[in-house]
Amino acid sequence: MNFARRFVCRNVTSNSHVVSRSGNLRRQLSTSSRSMTVMPAWVIDKYGSNDVLRFTRNASFPTINYPNEVMVKVFAAGLNPLDVAMRSGYGAATMSMKRDPLGMSQAGSEFPLVLGRDVSGVVMECGLDVKYFRERDEVWAAIPPWKQGSLAEFVVLSANEISLKPKSLSHTEAAAVPYVAATAWSALVNTGGLNKDNCARKRILILGGSGGVGTFAIQMLKAWGAHVTVTCSQNAERFVRELGADHAVDYTAGPVEGPLGSLDKFDLILDNIGGDTERWALTLLKPWSGAKYVTLVTPFLQNTDRLGLADGMMKTAATVGGKALKHLASGVHYRWGFFAPSGPALDEVRDMVDAGKIRPVVEETFSFPQVPEALGKVEKGHARGKTVVQVSRGGDDL
Repeated sequence: MNFARRFVCRNVTSNSHVVSRSGNLRRQLSTSSRSMTVMPAWVIDKYGSNDVLRFTRNASFPTINYPNEVMVKVFAAGLNPLDVAMRSGYGAATMSMKRDPLGMSQAGSEFPLVLGRDVSGVVMECGLDVKYFRERDEVWAAIPPWKQGSLAEFVVLSANEISLKPKSLSHTEAAAVPYVAATAWSALVNTGGLNKDNCARKRILILGGSGGVGTFAIQMLKAWGAHVTVTCSQNAERFVRELGADHAVDYTAGPVEGPLGSLDKFDLILDNIGGDTERWALTLLKPWSGAKYVTLVTPFLQNTDRLGLADGMMKTAATVGGKALKHLASGVHYRWGFFAPSGPALDEVRDMVDAGKIRPVVEETFSFPQVPEALGKVEKGHARGKTVVQVSRGGDDL
């Protein structure tokens, strides 16, 4: 993957004439003109339950402030449990630091805040240094949680966070993939060390296989030739097997450590559940073979919310360091996995989607006025796939 390719094709400025793929001149859309200062969006003005959601037609219109940024018209937005958590204030201290590292802004300056971590839409405008993308390109992206989200008509992202959308997917289908794909990729590839060349015949266990990250991870690992075991409810067993899971263990039938312990040891465990799984899960790994336990349920943001940034990071470092050393003595590796936005990773995922190796799993679709109902559904949990909001229909206005 040539990561530099994101800045090698051409410059675009607002109101300029540019050359299209067909070689014809066309006018760059002036979406950041003075006449467009507001847009429709769902926002929150404070942290709380679902009743803090507010629809407005006067949300501030986003602007391109850096030469590597891209403005996207949102066609569809995918929702995740993180959106519910952020609505309630989870990670507020860390996100505020990320938005304002020098501490120049006042407390609460993140409001009004737009939720939504997944987006599929169309490029409307590019910064001066963006050369790989063009206006009217259909793109998808996982939006970092410190940026304004996709429950709005427009969103501005860095060019290295977006990717060309799979041609085989509609915008609604595409919006179900980026956040879970980026999360699974970060956990399995960046942290777990897996890739398409070393995954064949590896035994992988996914704790919590029927949710968004789990359903994506099953398909990606099977595409790379791994043997995949998952835990899920009995009702979801057929579902995960259709996605490619080789073996499923029903957690509603009783503690899963017994049935899992009777199986051959695993090369990697991806934990989407947390809780007391760490107490027994690491005993399921192959000792002294480089096997890894990667959990996506970490106390990092809770620590920084509760203790402040500096003390929270120190507490986090002490916790993960202690656990890593403890389990290393048993011959296995303990790791924390985190979401990491990555356009290049989504490029790889796009190729797998268009090759038919990965399909989106959309559990339910809501219209833009139904955002509170959509977030309420995500909040109930036990999802099989993703909840998607149709923000804008069609593309006739383009």
